[in-house]
Amino acid sequence: MKRSGYCNEIREHLLGQQVTLFGWVNSRRDHGGVIFIDLRDRSGLVQVVFNPERQPEVHRQAHGLRNEYVLLVRGEVVLRPAETENPKLATGKIEILVDHLQLLNTAQQLPFQLDEEGVGEATRLQYRFLDLRRLEMQRNLQFRHRVMQTTRRTLDEAGFLEIETPMLTRSTPEGARDYLVPSRVNPGQFYALPQSPQLFKQLLMIAGYDRYFQIARCFRDEDLRADRQPEFTQIDLEMSFVEAEDVMALAESVMAAIFQEAVGSALPLPIPRLTYKEAMARYGLDAPDLRNPLQLVDLTEAMRHTAFSVFAQAVKQEGSRGERGMVKALRLPGGAQLTRKQIDEYTEFVKIYGAKGLAWIKLNGPWQEDGWQSPIVKFFTDAEKEAIRSATAAEVGDILFFGADRASIVNESLGRLRVKLGKDLQLLQGNPFSFVWVTEFPLLDWDNESRRHVAVHHPFTAPMVEDRGELERPGMEERFLDEVRSQAYDLVLNGTEIGGGSIRIHDPQLQARMLGLLGIAAEEAEEKFGFLLRALDYGAPPHGGLAFGLDRLVAILLGVESIRDVIAFPKTQKAGCLLTQAPSYVDALQLRELYLRTTQVQKKE
Repeated sequence: MKRSGYCNEIREHLLGQQVTLFGWVNSRRDHGGVIFIDLRDRSGLVQVVFNPERQPEVHRQAHGLRNEYVLLVRGEVVLRPAETENPKLATGKIEILVDHLQLLNTAQQLPFQLDEEGVGEATRLQYRFLDLRRLEMQRNLQFRHRVMQTTRRTLDEAGFLEIETPMLTRSTPEGARDYLVPSRVNPGQFYALPQSPQLFKQLLMIAGYDRYFQIARCFRDEDLRADRQPEFTQIDLEMSFVEAEDVMALAESVMAAIFQEAVGSALPLPIPRLTYKEAMARYGLDAPDLRNPLQLVDLTEAMRHTAFSVFAQAVKQEGSRGERGMVKALRLPGGAQLTRKQIDEYTEFVKIYGAKGLAWIKLNGPWQEDGWQSPIVKFFTDAEKEAIRSATAAEVGDILFFGADRASIVNESLGRLRVKLGKDLQLLQGNPFSFVWVTEFPLLDWDNESRRHVAVHHPFTAPMVEDRGELERPGMEERFLDEVRSQAYDLVLNGTEIGGGSIRIHDPQLQARMLGLLGIAAEEAEEKFGFLLRALDYGAPPHGGLAFGLDRLVAILLGVESIRDVIAFPKTQKAGCLLTQAPSYVDALQLRELYLRTTQVQKKE
C-alpha cells in the first residue's frame, strides 16, 4: 500500500477519509478492550485506535503489539471525543480508526525507553540508532536540515556556486594535527584529510569562479570538548573583488535567512561590531556574550603609585616581548551578599587561568565612612579609593573583583570570571540570541612554546591596509609585530565564536613576507604551499571569505549543551564511535599493503 502521508500531517481536513500510515509503536494503552497506540514516524505522533466492534480480527492482532514494533495501518480519520483531545500534539484533535493492520517487524526489549530521562550518553551513543528515534533528536536533525537548505538557497540566489573540494589532500600542518591517510599505490606517502578547504577555495578565486560555497566536512586531530569533534561540518564560502564589509554583509544575510526560515523570527540587522581591542578592554575575551551586563574596567593608571604592592608590581612589570602589566576591576552589582565561601570558590576558579589570586572589596557603605570591607582597603589613599569608585561606578551593596598581572592573565581570568558569574547568578538579559562581530584582530601572536610568531587566524590573512607598510618595513622590530592588525572578523553568538574569516593576501610578495615572519623559510614554504604561491603569480584577484561552524551554530540555536546532540553519529570526547567501535585495529595484511608497521600491540579480548 502507498503511504498517504506522515503521521503529523493527518489533520481535520482528512476527516472521513481512509489513510495509510507507516511507523513505530511509540506507546500502547488498553482501555477496556479498546486499544490505543501512538504511532510515530520522523514527523511526530498520531493516535490510532483498534476497536473490537469495528474490526475484531484487527483488534486481536493489536493485542500482540509492543513498543517499537514497525506497523502499516489503514483506517478512517475521525474526530476524537472532545474530552480526549490532546492539545500537546499537532494531531491531538483526530484519531485513526484502524481497519487494516500489517506487522512489518518486531523489536527486542529496548536497552532504554525513548522517553526516559537521564539516560547516560555512553548508552545513547552505543545505541545511537535508537537514540535517533527520540522526538528530541528528530527535531534537532530536522532543524539542522532546514538550516542547511536555507543556506544553500540563500547563497544560490546570491550567485554562489556550490563546488566540492578534495577530501584527500596533502598535509600542511599549521595549527591542529592532521588526520593522515596512507597511500597504497604511493608507498610511504600519505594524504591528509582537510582541516578546512582554505587553500582550494582561494585557488577557485584565482581560477575566476568569483563566488564559491560548500557545506564541507573537515577533520582535526585535536583534544575534544563539548563544542568540538574530530570531524565536523562548516558552511564555507569565498568571494572575489570584495572588502571585509561585503563579506560580513553577505554573512548577515545568510544568518537572517536562517533565523527567518528555521528559527521563525527576524534577526535585527546590522549585527553590532566591536574591535578586538574593544572586546578585550571591556570583556577580557575576544568572543564576548553581550547578554551579560558585567564589564571590566582598567585601573592601571590609577594604581600606578599605590602602596598596595601587588597592584604596584603588576603595573610596573613588563612580560616577554613587551606584554605590559595591568590592573582591572570587575564590578558585580549587589555582590556584597556573596559569602566568603563563594568568594574563595571564585578565587580558585581564576587560578585555572593563571591568576595568583583574586582581590576583592565589598561596598557595605560609603568609603569615606570606612564602609568598604576587604583586607586590601587599608593600602589605598582616599584619592585612589575615589578613583576606583568613579571608574567602576560602584555603589553600596556591590562587590569589586580585581586582577593584577600581565595583561593576558588579567583579561583571561577576569573574562572567564565574568562568564561564570553571568551563569551562576543568572545575569543574562535581553535577546536570547546575541550576535556581535569582532574585527581587527592582531595579525600575529607570539607563541612562547615554539618561540616564534604564529598567525592569529591563518597565514593567508591580509593585514589592515593602513598597517601593511609597517609589516613590510625592513628591520621592523619583532616586538612591534603584535601591533599589526588584520582584516579578520569573527561572528560571535552568545559568547561563542560560530564563524570567522578574513580578506586574504593576494599579492605574492606580501604572502612570502608573511610566511617569513612566521618562521617558514622559502624552501619549507615551497614544499607546503608551493602550489598556492605559484597560483598567486598568475593574476590572483582580491578575495575574502569566511566559514560558519554548522554544528556549533545549530546547537546554540536549539539550546543544547553539546554539539553531539545535533550530529547524527558523533564521536566521544576520546574521538571514538561507541556504535561501530571505531577506531579499530586492522589486520596485518592491510598494513603490509600500505607498507606500514605499528608499534602498538593489539590487546586480546
